[in-house]
Amino acid sequence: MTGSSQKLSVLEKVGYSLGDLAANLIFQTLMNFLAFFYTDVYKIPAGTASVIILTGGFIGAFCNIIMGAIADRTNTRFGKFRPWVLWTAVPFGVIALLTFSTPSLGEKGKLIYAIITYFSLVIIYSANNLPYSALSGVITSDMKQRNSLSSYRFVAVMIAQFIIHVLMRPLVLKFGHGDEAAGFRTVMTYFSIIGIIFFVITFLTTRERVKPLIDQKSTLKQDLTDLAKNRPWTILLLVTVLIFITLALKGGMYIYYFKYYLNESSLAAFLEMIGFNNFTIWLNHSTGFQWPNDTASSGYSLFNASGIIFMIVGIAFSKSLADKFGKRDVFGFCLLASATCLLMFVFYQPDSIANVFVTQILHGFFYGITIPLLWTMIADVADYSEWKNNRRATAIIFSAMISGLKIGLSVGGALGAAFLEGSGYIAGLSEQKASAMSGIKLSVSLYPGLIFIFAVLILLWYRINKKMELMIESVLSERRNKSV
Repeated sequence: MTGSSQKLSVLEKVGYSLGDLAANLIFQTLMNFLAFFYTDVYKIPAGTASVIILTGGFIGAFCNIIMGAIADRTNTRFGKFRPWVLWTAVPFGVIALLTFSTPSLGEKGKLIYAIITYFSLVIIYSANNLPYSALSGVITSDMKQRNSLSSYRFVAVMIAQFIIHVLMRPLVLKFGHGDEAAGFRTVMTYFSIIGIIFFVITFLTTRERVKPLIDQKSTLKQDLTDLAKNRPWTILLLVTVLIFITLALKGGMYIYYFKYYLNESSLAAFLEMIGFNNFTIWLNHSTGFQWPNDTASSGYSLFNASGIIFMIVGIAFSKSLADKFGKRDVFGFCLLASATCLLMFVFYQPDSIANVFVTQILHGFFYGITIPLLWTMIADVADYSEWKNNRRATAIIFSAMISGLKIGLSVGGALGAAFLEGSGYIAGLSEQKASAMSGIKLSVSLYPGLIFIFAVLILLWYRINKKMELMIESVLSERRNKSV
């Protein structure tokens, strides 16, 4: 195998990161709004929505494994992974738009339409995002350059999160003029166009430098056998599943938390006290953008904005902390701190607005540090596999991890919808029963907090610490130099 440790240009780092911004405009919308879109906009029963989300996620997870094998065996003059980012750009954008459209089809027709569009979206997402993620493992073999690339990448993710978590709700209300179905359709049209353009830029600005030896040959059975024997991969897969269960669960439930759990008058008083209402008046006057006059939506947007801003601050610390202490130790400590913040929400009453926002800021900071580290750790696992087996199978390792992401996303989203159904939630009802309020609260606090803690405990068995990182990098570099 040949590789290069050359320093990546800013252009290539930015170009690569735009691919994640494009994908996350869709991914974050799925994670935070799909359950709400199905239950409150398209009027699909919560229990049915839960089944659709869960089943679709497992289909996507299976497709990732298949896509990993295909991508590792793709050979073009543009590389193994870059072409897939280009080939899937337009289909991804079109299907994303269809998924958030609401044709009048009747109860059975809506169900069939939701199944076809969502299942198609998770399949095309696999064909796009798996090669994109694997690309980070072959752009460079230098560990520090990978950390730097991940930092760029996840600043782009945070930008996408900011757009979805903070602006999505106001944009839907603005463009729909009160019709949320029309608002979602218009916003997703813009996202689809932007996404297609950004995927093309990613293809044009990146290069694949870490290439397998000409005589390297392996079967899918060998690749899967290597995975089964790769203990760090197994541990990281479980951690990935648990993290994305948590993100999908709490992320999808926050909109219900603000709409139904928090006290509207207390939230309005808090927004007035901190000057947010004056800010929206200035914004409306200066830009012509009419911020929706809806307390719950404003609180939800500001809550997400505060978390995301401090996630970006956390990302800024991530590389230096990882270089000094190693990815594993920094990741575990910060994930535990993030879990502690989530558990604090258990104690907050509907009028504890200031506590809710301060805790979200702390959670955002600690979780932000972990965001780039997970994906660089996956690239490290690919190196570990090469070190142990003398064969590189980058895509199938990333495919397994993204399968874990899909499983976590589907389970978390389905759990949220199932908790709503089980607690007696009724879509559109202004006053929910006490059991529904309690279910919403626990879904953003106790349940996700405990899942994060379980992930930290599993991480104790992950053996790739800083010392092993450096040893593997050195050995692989020597092997690659000998093969030139």
